[in-house]
Amino acid sequence: MAEVVLEGVGKVYLDGTRAVTDLNLRIADGEFLVLVGPSGCGKTTALRMVAGLEDISEGVVSIGGRVVNRVPSRDRDVAMVFQSYALYPHLSVRDNIGFGLSLRKVAKTQIRTKVDEVAEILGLGDHLDRKPRNLSGGQRQRVAMGRAIVRDPQAFLMDEPLSNLDAKLRVQMRAEIARIQRDLGVTTIYVTHDQTEAMTLGDRVAVMKKGELQQVAPPQELYERPANLFVAGFIGSPAMNLLQGTLTGTAGELRVEIGGQTLSLPGAVLESRPALESYLGRDVIVGIRPEDMEDTALVEVRDGALLTSTADLVEAMGSDVLVHFGVDAAQVVTEDTKELARDAGTDVLGALEASRTDMVARFSPRTRVKVGDPVKAHVDTGRLHFFDLESGASIWGSSQVAAPAGQEG
Repeated sequence: MAEVVLEGVGKVYLDGTRAVTDLNLRIADGEFLVLVGPSGCGKTTALRMVAGLEDISEGVVSIGGRVVNRVPSRDRDVAMVFQSYALYPHLSVRDNIGFGLSLRKVAKTQIRTKVDEVAEILGLGDHLDRKPRNLSGGQRQRVAMGRAIVRDPQAFLMDEPLSNLDAKLRVQMRAEIARIQRDLGVTTIYVTHDQTEAMTLGDRVAVMKKGELQQVAPPQELYERPANLFVAGFIGSPAMNLLQGTLTGTAGELRVEIGGQTLSLPGAVLESRPALESYLGRDVIVGIRPEDMEDTALVEVRDGALLTSTADLVEAMGSDVLVHFGVDAAQVVTEDTKELARDAGTDVLGALEASRTDMVARFSPRTRVKVGDPVKAHVDTGRLHFFDLESGASIWGSSQVAAPAGQEG
């Protein structure tokens, strides 16, 4: 086990393409850190630089206190798990798991003992004599993990290891990976595009965009205190609703006008976000999480906490109901929201031309709202998020939460 440190790490390819810029991260001994972000954000490149599979253009990578910039991949004492499994089809499960030890000329009796121990941890004891083609996707992934575990590396590096599995198996394997990492206590860097994976697995999560670190923090902190607009829109499913509003009123009675509707803010909002006072009379970006709205028919309604519209789409999910509706408010169009739209596969140009903002609320399954019905959404205004219209930074106090935040934690 070892601490992994990236200091000012950058990657520029020969054609001049910059993949990673000034990446600073300190992954503690035994920590599970997840790198997450849209496709092409540089997360896999960063992982491959730690593994020694990509040259480092700038900065320093250290593993266990040793600078490894010029150390060959095979000598870095890290084990990598790929999304493709990379198993040898002609070898048995036993031989696949023990292959790395065989290359190191470890004694056969020692290899057998070690493989048996790892197979027990992974629930593969009954499959050791089978070939990969006779295994399920989840079993193949466990074999790939076994090949990494058996080496007792200083760190695990995992690159989208669950992306080839179906949804149900991904959930099962997430739990398995979390259990194994916790039991072994090995420093782990895990790359994924799936923010649900990131939030459920990581001790901390590092969000990247276009090669730059946006914020690194424990999952709940990312959710509750996103450093900027991009992190706020990327973390959470369904995504945070982002719309343009205007702060009005006085310091003692703040309101936010959203199109033709007004939400009143409780005093606690200004206490936690004192910088809001300086935005009075100005446009801001307002963030409302779907789960912070509820059908007024099911809750006690507070004055100044209501958004009304018409239901465009209703999705019954079993445990909750997603109600889609529009509000008469300006679209939030920034580089961050364009990037989020591209990642979600939505029509960016269409969003620019839209005359309203589409929203989604997560209602209780007891709601009776149907498509075409009036929607009266009660908003928990104490949990609203606010962002600067120009910089996209989250509005808090005099010392704004800056991006990237918590790099050295």
